[in-house]
Amino acid sequence: MPEYASSASDRAVLLVNLGSPDSTAVADVRRYLDQFLMDGRVVDLPWPVRRLLVWLILRSRPKSSAEAYASIWTDEGSPLKVHARDLAARLDERIAPTVRWAMRYGSPSIEDALVELAAEGVRHVEFVALYPHWAMSTSETSIVEAERVIDKHDLPLLLEPMAPFYDEPGYIRVLADLAREHLHEDDHLLFSYHGVPERHIRKTDPTGHHCLQVENCCQVDDPAAHSRCYRHQVFVTSELVAQELGLPRDRWSVSFQSRLGRAKWIEPYTDATLEAMPARGIRRLAVMCPAFVADNLETLEEIGIEGRETFMEAGGERYTLIPCLNARQDWVEFLARQLEEDEPEPHAEPMTVDAAANG
Repeated sequence: MPEYASSASDRAVLLVNLGSPDSTAVADVRRYLDQFLMDGRVVDLPWPVRRLLVWLILRSRPKSSAEAYASIWTDEGSPLKVHARDLAARLDERIAPTVRWAMRYGSPSIEDALVELAAEGVRHVEFVALYPHWAMSTSETSIVEAERVIDKHDLPLLLEPMAPFYDEPGYIRVLADLAREHLHEDDHLLFSYHGVPERHIRKTDPTGHHCLQVENCCQVDDPAAHSRCYRHQVFVTSELVAQELGLPRDRWSVSFQSRLGRAKWIEPYTDATLEAMPARGIRRLAVMCPAFVADNLETLEEIGIEGRETFMEAGGERYTLIPCLNARQDWVEFLARQLEEDEPEPHAEPMTVDAAANG
């Protein structure tokens, strides 16, 4: 990748989130799911096996997914895209470099955004994958896609990805302040994170021998392993937010949602946790989803609708879904400070990821 001296006039910030169908039409949902599931860092199986599995999923899943999207769609469109647009607009007002937004899957694409920025004379891109925690199916695939686009089009761009910010004090304070606005004094707080297969945790362990191979691996200090361990990082976020809120250990829990297929995913599972809580005496519950910075299908429908039904039918008395950060101003200010503090020196080396696709 080439090196370029940087100035405010040739710098830009690109905010990237996961993606969303263009509409709730079954054809659009099918197209989106095909792109998403065929990513070798999402379904990390050999290509022929992945193609067959995705073909089977696409025979029935798009219709039910389209109905789920319809239940949370707004007059302005996809909630995730609306929040991404609003966040970019507010951040653009706050910092000097131009701010754009893109989606890893669907539109507007990373490819279109980077090609457009290069054509406008931008040479240095602060690449902000909007995931607090590192995972091969979120942060890594987004950076790899950006590097692929730059190589494909031979773009004169220096990519500077923002590091995961799961334990940054400013981020923790913003999450805690958000939680305070919605928590009741007698609530139990559940941190529900997007799940990943256990094999992803092992694959991203740069040591090759720590994650899920050492007893209590997330608590046993190993900076190299933990720098790429999604499981460790979400536990850290949860503990820091609970500390900031002054919650005792019996007032908060961690679980993982959205598993797919028969492979073993990291536990405990959110649906099983919600069903079991009332029998354990937890009948007043607040749920927040810190793996996501913007509300989307998995927060609004899976947790906000399905999760509520599961908990209340099991004997719950009160269920509060805490919204994501979306485009709230303290979140905008946190990102602005991070970008200002992380402004690279001229000729800085970017953080890169091996661009070879899995499978």
